[in-house]
Amino acid sequence: MRSWYRNLDFPTLLIWLSLCVCGLVAIYSSTHGEAQEFLLNTVQNSFQRQLMWLGISACALVVILMIPMHWFIRLAPLAYLATIGLLIIALIAGREVGGARSWVYLGPFGFQSSELAKVGSLLMSAFVLTSRMKANNTSNSALIVSGILGLPALLIILQNDLGTALVFAGFIPILWLCSGVPLRIVGLIIIFPVIGYIAILSWQLALGFTAVAGLTAWFATRELKWATAAALVGAITVGTASFALQSVLQPHHVARIVSFSNPEADEYRAGVGFHLVQSKAALGSGGWLGQGFLQGSQTQGRYIPEQSTDFVFSVIGEEWGFVGGGLILLLFTILMLRLTWLAKRIDHPFGSLLAAGAAGIFLIHVCVNLGMVLGLLPVIGIPLPFLSYGGSALLTNTVLLSLALGAYMRRADFVLY
Repeated sequence: MRSWYRNLDFPTLLIWLSLCVCGLVAIYSSTHGEAQEFLLNTVQNSFQRQLMWLGISACALVVILMIPMHWFIRLAPLAYLATIGLLIIALIAGREVGGARSWVYLGPFGFQSSELAKVGSLLMSAFVLTSRMKANNTSNSALIVSGILGLPALLIILQNDLGTALVFAGFIPILWLCSGVPLRIVGLIIIFPVIGYIAILSWQLALGFTAVAGLTAWFATRELKWATAAALVGAITVGTASFALQSVLQPHHVARIVSFSNPEADEYRAGVGFHLVQSKAALGSGGWLGQGFLQGSQTQGRYIPEQSTDFVFSVIGEEWGFVGGGLILLLFTILMLRLTWLAKRIDHPFGSLLAAGAAGIFLIHVCVNLGMVLGLLPVIGIPLPFLSYGGSALLTNTVLLSLALGAYMRRADFVLY
């Protein structure tokens, strides 16, 4: 027992608890006070349910820390198949919530299958990469990882949950780096979303960025093939994005994507742009120190859509101000740096990949959610880890963190397997 406490990384555990407590405070504020009279009874109970899920997540954390890591190595394929099965069940017989058919119910108990798929996909990716590293056969590892993550992403897209599917897509280059894929190749993959993002704002600007990317690739490698590849990737991305916006997507999808560039325009302000307009208003009204707990005018007037879930950071910014929001960002930064530090100190690739993978998933969620709240990215419905209301998300993120902590705590045991 003494060894168990000595090897547990308490700083990371303290950061997790701090973020969860901050989330509970923000959820309470967004569902109580004057805001309560504007909410449905089911939403008014969000704080109590989140508190219950925090207890469940804490129990899951303790259980995972008690399990030897070789169990996870052996059960990784089974966990992956189970999560794929849950995604298929949700697609066929799941309940639609918020436009996405990703919820599976067992009586009154429901959970989001797409959240649990993150755990199974990370375990399977770490398992496959570890096996290939031990066999000194890392060729085609990138393609295998892409397939492991691509299958659940495809099923989640079919469930009409594009936001969660993008998390899986964004996770691919992170695991590519972990598996030893050269940085220049990963850079080519990253060009896709960057140029696609710019193409939404202006295709002329996107083509200009494509030219810059090609020149950068040339100066970095001094090889014409990489410069040509970067330029070709950029041109294909611009063409694909323009074609999709004009000929493939429905008008309401296009409006949802492009509205973030000018949410106050007449065609967006009363509809899809309303989220961003109110979110910015809440953040701006917070000032340096905020309006105080249960005192946010936008929050208490229920002007912020999804203020306890996707836009919970707007509540924090309004009531805690720039200082409070900055503290949250500092906690997330320390958490991800700490997980990276843990990954470097785990000699076994399976444990190292678990810690690095958890950090990567949290990084994607934080960047996309904050970009969405600040009006820098389209509103695609990705929660803020440990802060946004959602039992499935809280449990999943805690399990991911627990796997990283467990791998570090039992890093000496890996030499036996």
